[in-house]
Amino acid sequence: MTKAFEEGRKADGPASMQDVADRAGVAIGTVSNVLNRPDLVSERTRHKVETAIAALGFVRNSSARNLAAGSSDMVGLVVVDIGNSFFVDIARGAESASEQAGLKLLLANSDVDLRRQAGYLALFDEARAAGLLLAPLDAPLEAAYDVQDHGRPIVLVNAPGPDKRMCSVTVDDELGAQIATEHLIEQGCHSLAFLAGPLEFRAVRHRLAGAQKAANQASVPLTVVEADSLKAPSGRAAAHELLTAPAVVDGIVCCSDPQAAGVIRAAVDLDISVPGELAVIGYDDNHFAADSVIPVSTIGGAGSRMGELAVQLLLEEITDPVGHQHRTVIVEPRLIARRSTRRR
Repeated sequence: MTKAFEEGRKADGPASMQDVADRAGVAIGTVSNVLNRPDLVSERTRHKVETAIAALGFVRNSSARNLAAGSSDMVGLVVVDIGNSFFVDIARGAESASEQAGLKLLLANSDVDLRRQAGYLALFDEARAAGLLLAPLDAPLEAAYDVQDHGRPIVLVNAPGPDKRMCSVTVDDELGAQIATEHLIEQGCHSLAFLAGPLEFRAVRHRLAGAQKAANQASVPLTVVEADSLKAPSGRAAAHELLTAPAVVDGIVCCSDPQAAGVIRAAVDLDISVPGELAVIGYDDNHFAADSVIPVSTIGGAGSRMGELAVQLLLEEITDPVGHQHRTVIVEPRLIARRSTRRR
């Protein structure tokens, strides 16, 4: 016996089940029983095997078990941008619901990269995940369909299902922007601007439609500005241009909370008071919005609830793949009014 083995570890590579069996002086089948069916092993033998496992630092190969069983107790979640706390809320809701169902949630961040999204889908597929949750990019879902064809249920989060091939959970973005615009009008704003992001994004188009609907119903002029991103620097740059133009704007509806933070920063640059001279509202209830120097009003997308609902849909399909009917669940947004809009 080598010195390394005596010290409780292998001389080269991780410990195997055979190493555990040799150290405990039992058959490899007994080690398997201790790991998977401990009730079949006497307390004395179980203690010997567990002592050997601890001494060797043995870690069972769950991937091999998953390959043999065909699936695991793991659920994969792929989100677009983990830097956006809205997706953190989705992950927390999904994790809570998964834990209650006896499943483990693994999180991956595509970082707005279609190739990374496809790569993580393939990775979870190879790991024989019980199912997948996908907060997808606005792009074709061919990689998701490939995984689904392998027998992996997939539920889309923060996106409507493009067809009846998979379930989805989404928020009513048009209603959310309508609520935001109506809120500014109720606060006394009479000349509004809508700060969009790139209009190729589905959510941006829906939010623009909601803002236009509210403005038209109230006969309030609405200027639409398309920013090049949903981030703070883009919001600040667009607001500088907008707030130095001859036309006076006293309320801005933003497509995201970072944009709203950028708008407020531009207002400070130009000595425009918020909300006295300019009311600003964002979208998605990012965590920082409540803690800013000027707390940002926003539309809450109920991220945690969306994550919970997505897991529930996934469990339905896992437990009854034949009888399950794909459907889309729409979550209603809510107004969270803070200092950036409260004029009254």
